[in-house]
Amino acid sequence: MKQLYLLLFFFTFTTIAFGQETKNNADIEGLKIYPNPVTNGKVYIYTKKKSPKKILIFDVLGTKAMETKLIGKELNVTNLDAGVYVIRIFEKDKVATRKLIIK
Repeated sequence: MKQLYLLLFFFTFTTIAFGQETKNNADIEGLKIYPNPVTNGKVYIYTKKKSPKKILIFDVLGTKAMETKLIGKELNVTNLDAGVYVIRIFEKDKVATRKLIIK
């Protein structure tokens, strides 16, 4: 009987996992973040579409360290301490997450 429940659970799980619709918003086309590591307090974020971006930066503990809207390509990060961060970039319906190092 346990094998039957296990089989039903496995079948249900795989059906739900593979049957869900997936969006193709995993990455932003032509994304470049430089310089990384950041040494002068400015990081440049370039994308192919060059449209406005929402930027979120988190520290290694997951605490939001910065949130801003970027119109051009230059982002000022002088108010962040040296360390390793995660930067999340939203551009229209696309999202990209990268590691950002500030020295």
